[in-house]
Amino acid sequence: MNKKKHHARTRAQESSNAIERMYITMRHLFNRGFYKPMGVSGETLREALLLLRPEIYGSIGDEKAELEGLLYVIDRLPQGIEECMFINLTSDEGYGNSHFKAIIPPKRRRNCYRIDDEQMNIEITRGRSEIYDILTHLTFMFVESHKISKRVLIDESGGTTRDWIKLEKAVLAKKKLTQNEREIAITHTANILGRTFDELRFVYEQFQTPEQPERLLHIVYWLGKLAIEEVINNNKRTITFSPVLRERLGHHIHGEIWADNIKNILHKNNLLERPIHIISANMHSVMNTIYAPTALKSLLGKKTIFQVYEEISKKENESLREKVTKQALQGGMIYIPDTSGTNIDVQIFDTEKIDLSKTDLEITKTDKKSEKPIIFVMDYAFGEQAYETIDELLKPAQIDNKSIHLNVASVSIMGKAGILEGGKGDIMIPSAHIFEGTADNYPFVNELSKADLDGHGLSVFEGSMITVLGTSLQNKDILRFFYNSTWHVIGLEMEGAHYQKAIQSASKVRKTINPDVKVRYAYYASDNPLETGGTLASGGLGTSGVKPTYLITRKILQQIFNNQ
Repeated sequence: MNKKKHHARTRAQESSNAIERMYITMRHLFNRGFYKPMGVSGETLREALLLLRPEIYGSIGDEKAELEGLLYVIDRLPQGIEECMFINLTSDEGYGNSHFKAIIPPKRRRNCYRIDDEQMNIEITRGRSEIYDILTHLTFMFVESHKISKRVLIDESGGTTRDWIKLEKAVLAKKKLTQNEREIAITHTANILGRTFDELRFVYEQFQTPEQPERLLHIVYWLGKLAIEEVINNNKRTITFSPVLRERLGHHIHGEIWADNIKNILHKNNLLERPIHIISANMHSVMNTIYAPTALKSLLGKKTIFQVYEEISKKENESLREKVTKQALQGGMIYIPDTSGTNIDVQIFDTEKIDLSKTDLEITKTDKKSEKPIIFVMDYAFGEQAYETIDELLKPAQIDNKSIHLNVASVSIMGKAGILEGGKGDIMIPSAHIFEGTADNYPFVNELSKADLDGHGLSVFEGSMITVLGTSLQNKDILRFFYNSTWHVIGLEMEGAHYQKAIQSASKVRKTINPDVKVRYAYYASDNPLETGGTLASGGLGTSGVKPTYLITRKILQQIFNNQ
């Protein structure tokens, strides 16, 4: 009789289990209404995160502080959150109409409000993915804060090291620090964080803001101060979820308002029954591709079109962007800024009003006037929000008590993703989306192919892609499993399976749009989480993202205009 084999769990299995525990725990805490991240209620989250050790959070499991991870997290949370004992996650509950000033993090569009010295409210309008994102970032931040308290506390009554006393003095000083004073403070902070003077000096500028030049010192001090309060006086920081948020979550409230507003605007402009091509992308690449050749004709005489795109993308060239936007608004573009809370702006391009012969898109076929399509560009959704918005958008419009089905000819999704082979700026063409943590997978016929984007100096990869529950939980062991196994995964992102789920239900099940709707997916690499130092926390793309963005945009538009 064969003996049963007892397999030891692999690191990938342990990591997968840790992610599952994190999500179950976060849902439980959300339903409960509050928890203390560094108390008993937050223990499972902390343990799972420390077991998982996501790439984005670097050395979270080590005694020394993680600087790149801290910068990544701080850029996605509201300024001043490190000072707050109470963090309240709310729905859109009217704070925008109050005296409270909205604080918007530089790398995440979400409205946050400092209620008083102790409390920060964060508005959740983009679904569960946003809650997961915030809670994992806060857990990381609180774990880091306790590393600081461990290194500075010398007795149970709250006595601290000389380094801490000197840091406190520098942070609480009302006057601006001299270079000498700053370097002394950095020296003490380096000791507190277990990092070198050079390491701190290197990241110091990245933390700076015009209002807070000594922001790194400020963050370290307040994280440490509140952690000391927790250890000595048991004053635990608390995260709460408002009753209105708990009631509204999952009901597509913001997505429905967003979609209804768009359909009403299409109706008012007599565009509702024309063929519509939906593109999920940024708010500049489609506009620049169509209008830059006309608006910036003089610049095109001296530079190639891709050099022009690069110039437009530079922060200092606001005047070039204004020229293109002005041309667009005068020549067929309708801009719809978001008022629903989804944070998804929209551009509608009426191609009947655009002279396509003035573009450089090599358009070989034009339709009759009555069939000129509408290009509908929506800004990036966030995680599960992709399902909410597209699902609502593809439902029939209710106009004057009549139900009007949208004539959706294609849906194209362009975005950034992590790549598992290759590097920043390379391109991925998915053939299926696999939804992490479930058995769900979504194969589809992608109108874009490797051949469409080859030959431009960038590597192009074709294969399955995994839709992850959150980029903040990227883990090398799980990613290696997906990359090396028969799943043949080429990259990871957060929205693909959600988009495809909505498209399939509208086209194949509900039959609210054409069953043969064309789909296009293409992503360019923002990072390679399998490479050391290649994660999102290691910094942005800079101008290396310009070429793949516009290559993909141009190919999508060529296929739309040439009726491929």
